[in-house]
Amino acid sequence: MKNITLSLLVCLAVAQLALAQRQTTPSVTTDPDNDDYASVLAYGLTTNTNSGLIGGLVLRHAKQLPNELFGRKQYRYLGLEIVNVKHPKEVNEPTNSGSRFVPGKQNYLFVIRPQYGREIVLSNRSADEGISIHGIVAVGPSIGVVKPYFLQLQSRPGQSQTIPYNPSSIPMGSSILGTGGIFQGLDQARIVPGINLKLALSFELSAFRSNSTGLEIGFLAEAFSEKIVIMALAENRSFFTSGYVTLFFGNKK
Repeated sequence: MKNITLSLLVCLAVAQLALAQRQTTPSVTTDPDNDDYASVLAYGLTTNTNSGLIGGLVLRHAKQLPNELFGRKQYRYLGLEIVNVKHPKEVNEPTNSGSRFVPGKQNYLFVIRPQYGREIVLSNRSADEGISIHGIVAVGPSIGVVKPYFLQLQSRPGQSQTIPYNPSSIPMGSSILGTGGIFQGLDQARIVPGINLKLALSFELSAFRSNSTGLEIGFLAEAFSEKIVIMALAENRSFFTSGYVTLFFGNKK
């Protein structure tokens, strides 16, 4: 939680510095080079404090609205995230065969997050080398896909089987060879509904006006309708919080 709070404070400090710089620079409202666009479609990779290095995929679309919010240009924000949520107790360990597995992991949790909200321009740029900063508030349903975690076991020489992990399902004397495929057992997956809310700052760094390249840094809170068992012998929960960073690329129109 301290890391999440620190990340948000850094984001707010960067935004405040950018706004202060804008206020000390004379504005030219008639500049034909002003960064103005009607919509942007972008995609990217995201990582967060509940995932590994690559947490999932993101698709986002923003469309300019005719009215302003608090005197600032605003966009309708639509997003779609597909992420893998991990338990903080997950630790990869090697097997005798050289592959790796997570001791005690019982289920994967994949989450599909459609999101709707507002994107507000906090600091726009008037030159190609500038940085544009937007604030984002979005909410939406969370579709949790809980899929069993499979282990490949060897109970006797030359014989192996791949089964869903359960503390009581490992035969005595078995050795772990590795894990099943990430898509194995999708027919046994179940859906757990939930809801999510995110607050973020978007820093656009692209050098060409028709392109959109940058970082989205923010905080996400998510609640499911029931406690989700990811680790068999650890405390599981139904409410998750995370700080995240998304690297995105896209095109403006």
